Amino acid sequence: MTAPPASLRSLFAALIAHRDLCWRLTQREVTQRFRGSLLGLAWAVLTPLLTAAVLTLVFTGVFPQRWPGRSGAPLDFALILLVGMAVHGLMAEALSRAPTLILGNPGYVTRVVFPLEILPVVTVLAASVNTLVTLGIVLLGNLLVNGSFHWTALFLPVVLLPYLVMVAAAVALLAALGVFIRDIALVIAPVLTLLMFLSPMFYPLEAVPEAWRFVIRANPMTSIMEQARTVLLFGGWPDVGSLALYLALALAALAAAHWVFQRLRPGFADVV
Repeated sequence: MTAPPASLRSLFAALIAHRDLCWRLTQREVTQRFRGSLLGLAWAVLTPLLTAAVLTLVFTGVFPQRWPGRSGAPLDFALILLVGMAVHGLMAEALSRAPTLILGNPGYVTRVVFPLEILPVVTVLAASVNTLVTLGIVLLGNLLVNGSFHWTALFLPVVLLPYLVMVAAAVALLAALGVFIRDIALVIAPVLTLLMFLSPMFYPLEAVPEAWRFVIRANPMTSIMEQARTVLLFGGWPDVGSLALYLALALAALAAAHWVFQRLRPGFADVV
């Protein structure tokens, strides 16, 4: 049996060739998530708002935190918190589905002509819907709370693109390995919790002792959280240099993950 193409170029070619299929699968993932619920897609708005309300109460009333240069008001903190939640939520949703992505779709595996390599990208696109909704709430909230709407928000896609590529790489790798190593699904939740607390989601990076900041900076979510807040809430320019480096590393990770996915792919049918 000829091994499927495993280059990054072949992945991009598959995504372009099957873009309509990607779109339909993404739509189905999003609608199925809320199918049968009373409020439907409204939960995409209510969930981050309710979570932010609880966490804001905790981190402004019990364990007060204040960002440098900000008012420290609970609503202002909630906006900062929502940006962190959006970034972490995208990775959490995508990675939590990754280990069972292939196992949960045996019908796709048995179809010889189905492009399995697009499934990790579809998962990331579906997860990004909640992220975009939450960041939309941030933009509206900043206008209502602070009376400001920064035009630098237009750079948000530039900030998110490298992160989406990195998350897609992680999903592709975990999806392939999860077929053969079922324990991976049990490790994802504690890893995501660790990444959440080792990111500037609840606290500013300046609050971390200098000797330990390298640990926080090594978190792939940290730079994206910081830069998303910069363009959305602070009106600052993104750090194009660091984003370019992030994108280069993300593409390298995606190339490696896609290679592993395609090399393990012939064995999926035997296990599923």
